[in-house]
Amino acid sequence: MAEEGSLLTSSPNKSSSTSILSEISNVSTRAFVLAFIVGSCGALAFGCIIGYSAPTQSSIMKDLNLSIADYSLFGSILTVGLILGALICGKLTDLVGRVYTIWITNILFIIGWFVIAFAKGIWMLDLGRLLQGISIGISAYLGPVYITEIAPRNLRGSASSMAQLFAGVGISVFYALGTAVSWRNLAILGSIPSLMSLPLLFFIPESPRWLAKVGREKEVEAVLLSLRGAEADVSDEAAEILDYTKHVKEEQVVDGRGFFKLFQRKYAFSLTIGVVLIALPQLGGLNGYSFYTDTIFTSTGVSSDVGFISTSVVQMFAGILGAVLVDVSGRRSLLLVSQGGMFLGCFATAISFFLQKNHWWETGTPILALISVVVYFGSYGLGMGAIPWIIASEIYPVDVKGAAGTVCNLVSSISSWLVAYSFNFLLQWSST
Repeated sequence: MAEEGSLLTSSPNKSSSTSILSEISNVSTRAFVLAFIVGSCGALAFGCIIGYSAPTQSSIMKDLNLSIADYSLFGSILTVGLILGALICGKLTDLVGRVYTIWITNILFIIGWFVIAFAKGIWMLDLGRLLQGISIGISAYLGPVYITEIAPRNLRGSASSMAQLFAGVGISVFYALGTAVSWRNLAILGSIPSLMSLPLLFFIPESPRWLAKVGREKEVEAVLLSLRGAEADVSDEAAEILDYTKHVKEEQVVDGRGFFKLFQRKYAFSLTIGVVLIALPQLGGLNGYSFYTDTIFTSTGVSSDVGFISTSVVQMFAGILGAVLVDVSGRRSLLLVSQGGMFLGCFATAISFFLQKNHWWETGTPILALISVVVYFGSYGLGMGAIPWIIASEIYPVDVKGAAGTVCNLVSSISSWLVAYSFNFLLQWSST
């Protein structure tokens, strides 16, 4: 069912934050390092976009005279773009390749940021946010897939997790910067990761698995040599990729069902795992916390500056810890701990609102609210942020990977939109 191994476990690997980087360095060439940086910049851009709306909510609403409904639309229209991006991500990456798709996503990121930065009204804000959403909808699945396909087998989990860590870094940095930088300047700063990526894209290789899939077999070994080093023996890896791709093509000729091949019984378990894992944090309120953190803090009496900086620091360290542990403890254990922590954080936030509404323990309520939000984001950074996408990039064979990416992205995007649009209204109706 899956070409990369078991669903929720990985082989143990000696790992610490320095040893992960050391191992990547030991097997890396310039091409691999540049590709890893590009993947990391894409995740960083993603994090900046997610973290942008929370600290800027009050200033944008004041400057452009927006209502709660206007700002809820601005926050949630990102997920409408996610849905549009999810619908095309699989087909686009299979059609034009991984690298050209990265070009497209970075250009959309840049345009979106500058439209927001120079917005004069709600329609420009929404347009910029929509373009960013389309780009995220494509890149959220593309990034882990590309890094998984170019990384050595023993480093796929660590490399993907390290790259996804930068999404948490982007959120944390924008939470902190949002306390000191105006929303227009913050939007311009958000374009920096994509602007950095563009010149690097001239020097990174295409995925060897995609090359094999589109019939460019002669380039597979050359690309592997550029990724592993001129002295490396890549004959076995190249043969494995070519043999597997040939087998998949033969099955496609016999089957002939295209996109709908994914819905065969033999893929039912892996499809369920991928869809549920990716939808779970979204349905658990992630975009509500991410987009409207400022509202949660101010509603419970927490200083926004203290809240955003505390959340930034904890989420960043939790992401680093998750990257260290992903190949040591395995995917499944980290997911269980991470999801349990998100539940506790969410439940404690509800308790803080309940205590405040009834005027109980008024001095301690802000502290409980701050701790609950920190626990929620820290737990998310530990595992649920990166691992579901890593698993989704590992458990599907190449012939259905594009279709699986589309389905996973679509479910995630719809879940995100439901939460992002309704959260502010639900908070007004009953904060608890």
